[in-house]
Amino acid sequence: MAGMVGAMLVLLVAIGGFMLLRSVTSDEPEVEVEAVDYLSAVRDQQRIDRRVVYPRTLPEGWKATSIDYVPGRQPSWGIGMLTDEGTFVGVRQQDESVDVLLDQFVDEDTTTEESLVTPKAIAPEWVGYADEGGDTAFAAEIRNETILVFGSADAADLATLVNLLTFAPVDVTDPGAATWSPDVESPSPR
Repeated sequence: MAGMVGAMLVLLVAIGGFMLLRSVTSDEPEVEVEAVDYLSAVRDQQRIDRRVVYPRTLPEGWKATSIDYVPGRQPSWGIGMLTDEGTFVGVRQQDESVDVLLDQFVDEDTTTEESLVTPKAIAPEWVGYADEGGDTAFAAEIRNETILVFGSADAADLATLVNLLTFAPVDVTDPGAATWSPDVESPSPR
């Protein structure tokens, strides 16, 4: 019996040593996050007369990585993105209070920060929020829905995205572009 216990201990030490050696000598696999075609998803929503917010373009190096749509009486819409530095930015549109969305997507303990005033955006003023972990957010209420721009990216990246948001129809003849011109203001739902 003592020999069997000894053999088990030797086996466990050997397995532990192998795992330690492997963790020291092997590289973590680098996982490349695939981009999603968010404009196609926007077009699909517009075809069913759902008015969704989206960035008319993405800044250079950014990519959309996820789309979230929950249908129903209180539908919700979201796009997840990575910046050129690999930090997360999300856009959420939902018929919920700002507090509920902050609790769900940022943190239950957020503080109010400096507002973003940007007259040419879809809302002229966005209230700023932050948590202790470094996440930031801007929120605006438009037509009984809350638009939340949030993430681990810095406030400047979030502000850049706020200024790119639109409700404009996606041009179905050009699958890569929204019908937008820098000379024409984004349609405002106010």
